[in-house]
Amino acid sequence: MSPLIRVLLADDSAFMRHFLKSLLEVEGDIRVVGAARDGEEALEAVEQLDPDVVTLDVEMPRLDGLACLTAIMEKHPLPVVMVSSHTLPGARTTVEALARGAVDFVPKPGPELDRSAVHGFAALLREKVRQAATVDRARLASLFRSAAGSPRRLPRSEPVSPGLSRVLVIGASTGGPGALHRLLPELGPSPGCGILVVQHMLEGFTRALAEHLDRVCPFPVAEAREGAELRDGLCFVAPGGVHLLVDPSGCLSLDRSPPRHGVRPAVDVTLESAAEFGPSAWGVILTGMGYDGVEGARKVKERGGIIVAEDASTAVVWGMPRAVTEAGLADYVLPLPQIASFLCQMLVREVPAAGGV
Repeated sequence: MSPLIRVLLADDSAFMRHFLKSLLEVEGDIRVVGAARDGEEALEAVEQLDPDVVTLDVEMPRLDGLACLTAIMEKHPLPVVMVSSHTLPGARTTVEALARGAVDFVPKPGPELDRSAVHGFAALLREKVRQAATVDRARLASLFRSAAGSPRRLPRSEPVSPGLSRVLVIGASTGGPGALHRLLPELGPSPGCGILVVQHMLEGFTRALAEHLDRVCPFPVAEAREGAELRDGLCFVAPGGVHLLVDPSGCLSLDRSPPRHGVRPAVDVTLESAAEFGPSAWGVILTGMGYDGVEGARKVKERGGIIVAEDASTAVVWGMPRAVTEAGLADYVLPLPQIASFLCQMLVREVPAAGGV
């Protein structure tokens, strides 16, 4: 039998603490070992109880969720799942928390809950906590130390190329916002490609992610919209709730066909459309649970493109990159800090798709 997952809840609402506890413990594999009313109580409880996972409210008195998360990661690194509101300010704070080291997030249900909404929220909450419990704490601590502080901000490049020479699709899920926060700024102010980011994330939160990346990147980043034109030096984030496609002219379209692997946007869908660029299509598969990206990577490879997968040594969850690697589709498997420098080399010269595993 698998060991119990020991969870600490931090929320300023007594009702929410009771509600979350009842939802987490219903299937018997998760036990709530403590509950905190604010960030300061949460820090004390972390030291005393050493839980496997912390669920952390964004808005709390005395010490808010962001400040509490930072202190946890500095003093006692462990997996943290943020519990966020659906509002845009809540989404922005949640994305900032994910960039600072939170493993994942769950949006709080609205004030009017029906039975199906409660069931969906409960299932998602338990899934995120179980996934968080699988994260290696030593790796999490190492990643936080390497990511401490803001990324190195290079001078902003406002001119955008009128053409599109290459397409770079970056796919990620659990742990992805933090990886993107560290990877994208290092690509430089004038990347010789158009960039599409597919992060498994809900509608509304992808807008906040795009805004966050636009603040830290030396090139423009925006949430993708129907009919937008991808050009060298531009980056678009796939909106939550739709698939993102790019045609051979660089025109973007949003597709509401059914989810793939239970997610929409799916990395596979974007990679499959990008494969039409042949050898000028590249894919990077970062941290994430599951195997989204395998079929898309296969299509890119069939048309002569290049696939890079994040190495297990840095991935918060080595699921998606592992699936691509074990399928024999990764030309190069690299730790996160090496991916940016490698991509920069690819932008200035042709790199053979060979032997990086």
